[in-house]
Amino acid sequence: MNKANNSAAAFLANMNREAIQEQETPSPALPSSQPKPVVRATVRSKPGTKSREQLKHIGGYCDTETVEMFAILRARLNMDNSEVIAEAIHELYKKHKVKKVFAD
Repeated sequence: MNKANNSAAAFLANMNREAIQEQETPSPALPSSQPKPVVRATVRSKPGTKSREQLKHIGGYCDTETVEMFAILRARLNMDNSEVIAEAIHELYKKHKVKKVFAD
């Protein structure tokens, strides 16, 4: 038991010694000027498009064939992913809206 007490006492003494050394070492001098304000990086977007902050992300998992079709559409139509998805959703929406109108 005495050995355990000595180990604990030595441990605490070393901790106190390290704490005192940290307090004695001078910290590097801080520049006297005001800190620079944080500026958010702007997202480059095409003219007429919204920034990402105003948009909602939609994602999905597709098989290889669908991914290939998507890539071909992007290249042929010269659109980015978001534009292709948006156009596909608009077309699908119009198609189903028309079906609903004529179903009644």
